[in-house]
Amino acid sequence: MPRIIKLLPLMLLLVLSACAESIWASDEAVTKFSYSNNEPPSITLVTVINNNNGSGGHSALLINAHERVIFDPAGNFKSSFAPERNDFVYGITPAVLKTYYGFHARKAWHVVTQKVIVTPEIAEMVYNATKNYGAVPKAMCSISVTNILRKIPGFETIPRTAFPKTIMKAFAKLPGVITDKIYEYD
Repeated sequence: MPRIIKLLPLMLLLVLSACAESIWASDEAVTKFSYSNNEPPSITLVTVINNNNGSGGHSALLINAHERVIFDPAGNFKSSFAPERNDFVYGITPAVLKTYYGFHARKAWHVVTQKVIVTPEIAEMVYNATKNYGAVPKAMCSISVTNILRKIPGFETIPRTAFPKTIMKAFAKLPGVITDKIYEYD
């Protein structure tokens, strides 16, 4: 019986997080706001960190493939210029990206970005894997990110975890990672 009591909080979390909100932007919106750039293909891990206690609050992926998108699993970011289909956000122009980072970085939180330049093939693999992943239940952002990355060549060392900082630490060990921190105090 004591073992069940210890597992009860985990089971409750799983039950509560089982419902994912499905959002499906129109084809017209996706086509209208699609954005690509001339930057090299890359995968950027976005981690939101609590400024008060240093804990991780959210994980997402910025993917620069044939177009630039964000996989924002269980995220709350909304923009009329960035249509979403089940946590896969299109139209990530420089202005939308700045807004996305500003949405997360505020007095209590900052954003850590970790960018890795990849081949076009790897960028497309991550693009397709995130596009096809589906809506992610609340509190499952890190698990979905690790489920995807672990299947991608070059990212197999990323552990499966529910903790954003654990992914961030593993991502930091990838060759050629470029790390940046974004602070805002509004």
